[in-house]
Amino acid sequence: DDFCKKYIYQATVDAMAAEGRPFTGVIFFGLMLTEDGPKVLEYNARFGDPEAQVVLPRMKNDIIDVMEAASDGYPVSYEKGFPITGFEKFEGKDDYYCFHAGTAFDKEGRIVTNGGRVLGITATGKDLKEARAKAYEATEWIDFANKYMRHDIGKAIDEA
Repeated sequence: DDFCKKYIYQATVDAMAAEGRPFTGVIFFGLMLTEDGPKVLEYNARFGDPEAQVVLPRMKNDIIDVMEAASDGYPVSYEKGFPITGFEKFEGKDDYYCFHAGTAFDKEGRIVTNGGRVLGITATGKDLKEARAKAYEATEWIDFANKYMRHDIGKAIDEA
């Protein structure tokens, strides 16, 4: 509505520009309606599936222009094409999962890195703490050059 457009969407973009960081791309505003009106829960500068499905049909400009303006070296430039090893360690393990995101096949048919977020490693367990421990165990099975991973996912579970 007009309130959100003026006091949240436009105000955010204007504030970024005033700080010398004009925004190019797509911002997803996670809002919560409260008794005092809409409040911002989060900003995201990516396409989440459900968010994109409801917003893209309303876009008036060309989505390709937006993507090309925002995609260079996300989040920083990185090399691609490093062979990935260790997938065989997932075979026969029903409680471990390796989701491919930024991978491709090279000319020799090997799976190689092809994006910033290469893989998502997931596991199940009797509770969240065990599932987290198993997922991080499985991250050690996979290897490739310049491997970098987050160590904070589910961290509050270990502290509980």
